[in-house]
Amino acid sequence: MTQSVIPKPVSRKPRGTGVAVASRPYHHGSLPSALLEAAERVLRRDGLPGLTLRAIAREAGVSHTAPKHHFGDTAAIFSELAAIGHLRLAAEMAERARGVEPAKARRKAIAMGYVDFGRKNPDLFRLMSRNELLDFKKPSLAEALQVSSSALAGVFGQKAASSEPRDADAFSALSAPHAVAITAAWAYVHGLTALLVDNRLERIAQATGTFSDTYALVEA
Repeated sequence: MTQSVIPKPVSRKPRGTGVAVASRPYHHGSLPSALLEAAERVLRRDGLPGLTLRAIAREAGVSHTAPKHHFGDTAAIFSELAAIGHLRLAAEMAERARGVEPAKARRKAIAMGYVDFGRKNPDLFRLMSRNELLDFKKPSLAEALQVSSSALAGVFGQKAASSEPRDADAFSALSAPHAVAITAAWAYVHGLTALLVDNRLERIAQATGTFSDTYALVEA
């Protein structure tokens, strides 16, 4: 997803006070995008506990009421961020799989794309897994989930993931064996990614004297 460039807020001092406040350089129509970019910066810096409406407004340099006005509540902002995450996840898997054959190598490439996304975006990855914080009725999140699901479906023998796998439901008309295979493979790659992101593999990697780091262990 293309991210717009947010100008840095310019500090000014209102007459009669000694307190600097941020100017409001945003056009009304671009403010939602600016708020989402600010939200992601807060998420990267402070983690999920620090991602509040006030923190987002402060990061964007706007009124503390702006996030609520444009999104309504934190669930809406979390859901939009998760949607962005699923689109990036699909793009990462598609990039790793591009031009890779045969099928076994392609499946591993897609799986490593999943792992790479989590490693690069640990807090966003965690947010995307917190279903209780998300609103799955949001059209943007529902569509993005379809995109990432279609990309991930390439792990299980379907055609390689593309950057825009929007046309078909990856999980429609599944046979029981295929459903079992998808569940097992998804659990496998998601579990490895979660263990890597949460730094749970350090002792195992070091104990062997073989792997340079935990990522090398996961790749193996």
